[in-house]
Amino acid sequence: MFIGEYRHNLDAKGRLILPAKFRSCLGERCIATRGLDHCLFVFPLEEWQGMEEKMRNLPLTKKDARAFSRFFFSGATECELDGQGRILLPPSLREYAQIKKEVAIIGVSSRIEIWAADRWDEYCAGAEETYEELAEQMDKGGVFID
Repeated sequence: MFIGEYRHNLDAKGRLILPAKFRSCLGERCIATRGLDHCLFVFPLEEWQGMEEKMRNLPLTKKDARAFSRFFFSGATECELDGQGRILLPPSLREYAQIKKEVAIIGVSSRIEIWAADRWDEYCAGAEETYEELAEQMDKGGVFID
């Protein structure tokens, strides 16, 4: 499980060091792709395979399913962790997430999200205002209490 928030900088070649706590769960290779809210999603290979299976089962006849699958898979790239625990983020993914230098790397259970630090700070500021309301809505669905 990935949890926590970390701050790092991209180097001049577009490489990003991942937190040591995340590296052991990722293994030597992982998949990075465009995520939601203009961040990047990073999945361990096993988790990626599960996502791929779910996406494969979406109905091909649904326009939204096709569009989401295209978006999700066309942006995906396999990343290898180097000896220093870094991954190379391709320019297309950096551009999508508006990542220039400073990033926020957050653990979100089964995946890692990589955000441009300023965008993450903005997101958090807005989310704090609705956090309790969101929790209340989720609780009505039995997420927190059965």
